[in-house]
Amino acid sequence: MKLIYALLLATFSSVAVSASGQELKIGYVNSERVVRESDIAKRSQAKLEAEFSKREKDLNDQNSALRAQAEKLDRDGPTLSETEKTRRQRELVELDRDLQRKHREFQEDLTQRKNEELSSIAERANRTIKQIAESEHYDLIVQDPVIYASARVDLTKKVIDALNAGK
Repeated sequence: MKLIYALLLATFSSVAVSASGQELKIGYVNSERVVRESDIAKRSQAKLEAEFSKREKDLNDQNSALRAQAEKLDRDGPTLSETEKTRRQRELVELDRDLQRKHREFQEDLTQRKNEELSSIAERANRTIKQIAESEHYDLIVQDPVIYASARVDLTKKVIDALNAGK
């Protein structure tokens, strides 16, 4: 039944286009490629790396220090008194819990900033796509997910170039 409706819709669409005497102009944009290849996306990625690299390094250093303390406890364990051994184990558990909390906070902050940057890139890309559509008289431009789009209708490179040019 759905197939019949789809065939009827396709037939009526082609009749409507033929009757008006104009051809439908359709374009396609691969948004994943825009985010991956545009200069604005690359600058955004570099900005995020600069913003979070110090915190990531600090977390890695704290993790290394925690591992070193755990190894020292393993080495010194047989010679320590039971109370000293228990005290150090509690200290390690507390340090590990604190480090896990800091790591979770880091991941949450990084995810939030990535989403903010992606939103900004998508907004600029959509404005650029709309400008291209209006200036080149496109009737329809679609983005992902698309099952198939020929190179003839792929506007991704044009969008990336326009973004890189700062339009």
